[in-house]
Amino acid sequence: MNKIAVLPGDGIGPEVMTQAIKVLDKAAELYGFSLAYEFADVGGIAIDNHGTALPEATLALCEQSDAILFGSVGGPKWEGLPPEQQPERGALLPLRKHFGLYCNLRPAKVFPTLASASPLKPEIVKNGFDILCMRELTGGIYFGEPKGRQGQGLEETAYDTMVYSRYEIQRIARLAFEAARKRRGIVTSVDKANVLFSMVLWRETVTEMAKAYPDVTLNHIYVDNATMQLVRDPHQFDVLLCGNMFGDIISDECAMITGSMGLLASASINEEKFGLYEPAGGSAPDIAGRGVANPIAQILSGAMMLKYTLGQARAADAIETAISRVLDQQIFTADLTSDKETAVNTETMGDAVVSALA
Repeated sequence: MNKIAVLPGDGIGPEVMTQAIKVLDKAAELYGFSLAYEFADVGGIAIDNHGTALPEATLALCEQSDAILFGSVGGPKWEGLPPEQQPERGALLPLRKHFGLYCNLRPAKVFPTLASASPLKPEIVKNGFDILCMRELTGGIYFGEPKGRQGQGLEETAYDTMVYSRYEIQRIARLAFEAARKRRGIVTSVDKANVLFSMVLWRETVTEMAKAYPDVTLNHIYVDNATMQLVRDPHQFDVLLCGNMFGDIISDECAMITGSMGLLASASINEEKFGLYEPAGGSAPDIAGRGVANPIAQILSGAMMLKYTLGQARAADAIETAISRVLDQQIFTADLTSDKETAVNTETMGDAVVSALA
């Protein structure tokens, strides 16, 4: 029995979470495993009910669980709070730090049926694409020391330090190669080794790690070229391996070229493959409670949990295939179609995925 901490959060979080659990339960039934859910408050609703975005009881539940299935947090109601007390900073960042969630995975997939939603030219994206951006999340220039400001006037300077250890690079590279084995078998490592010493170490370490994965093809690419190639020919990429800053930029570009945030899942995992799984969108307070939110990103987050933490890759792949079938049938929520009269609601989309899975 796998124990899952379910943190629906705010806005559309509870609505889409209901559909994700419905799909996960069907997958568990079909593929012979068990999931036990325990719910807790996080984000804005936790502030309202407990005075803090991450209550001690919620953190304790997460510690006792095999994975965290996270919804969305935040909204206008809590924007007046000090930044460190707001739902996003007060919940997500402490969870990442507490569990050492150093690896962020963000798939960017365009289903052929929805190729027209991408801002890329139809001839580029007509067959869809499927990229996994893997970002190192706890090192690099965002965390390196020293950092600060000094001096005054025109002589004032500011500085940050980009630092990586061989160990930090090895552990993220290992996950990238393992992920590629479950996909198309290609890792493209993104760096700036032509000008940055830290990236020279990055490239050397990744190259050395590749020797243990002879079944995976390794390519290297400079980050500026990577941003260009993503809009020129995204099909060439399978797993993109990035440091923290470059991954921050590249993952957002990958998300943008898909054309729909309602389809994007993400995960943050640690060395024990314990993970926090969440949609890449947001709480969408403007449509909360109306039953029109797209649950696919939350459903796909659940599928990632099955694949990367619980070892149920067949069930995860089946969920992804089911979603593709639903979209091929032109079953769309309002964010995926201009024909609002034919758009289905949140529950109907969840039911459709369950039916396609069955």
